Amino acid sequence: MPINLKSYRCINGFTLIELVAFIVVVGVSVVAIGSVFQHSVVRIQDPLIHSQLISMAQSQLDETLSRKYDENTPTGGIPACGTGTVCAGIGLDSGELLTDINTLDDVDDFHEYQDAPQSGYTRSMTVVYAGADFGIDAEHAKRITVTVTSPEGQSVFLSVYRFNF
Repeated sequence: MPINLKSYRCINGFTLIELVAFIVVVGVSVVAIGSVFQHSVVRIQDPLIHSQLISMAQSQLDETLSRKYDENTPTGGIPACGTGTVCAGIGLDSGELLTDINTLDDVDDFHEYQDAPQSGYTRSMTVVYAGADFGIDAEHAKRITVTVTSPEGQSVFLSVYRFNF
């Protein structure tokens, strides 16, 4: 009896080679996605730490800017030092201590001030004459810079100018 080829149905399926290739592709994809996910989980704290550093720097700037411009500037700022009185200069004046923030009564007293706002964090300040940045006498402007560093080594710095008015 002759064999009728049309009566046999084609059986669709996967070969062993196709299955192995599929498993390899899926395995590589899972590993790649897992490594991306792991990297994002490890780095998720960076924006939080950066925000915290900025907050610490801004709070120190706020406290510093609440002080008068110079030791010889009267409360209210008028008359400005240098117009009727001599400016005292950058740094500590008599009776002021960097270790006692309550004794610092003008912005330049904070030059070289350092503290630790939280465990492991460091905050430091510099104050320099900066009038030349604006084309005026150097002593009529001061640049105040605060740098905060996290325990992981991330740093942020904020600078602000304070003018003698």
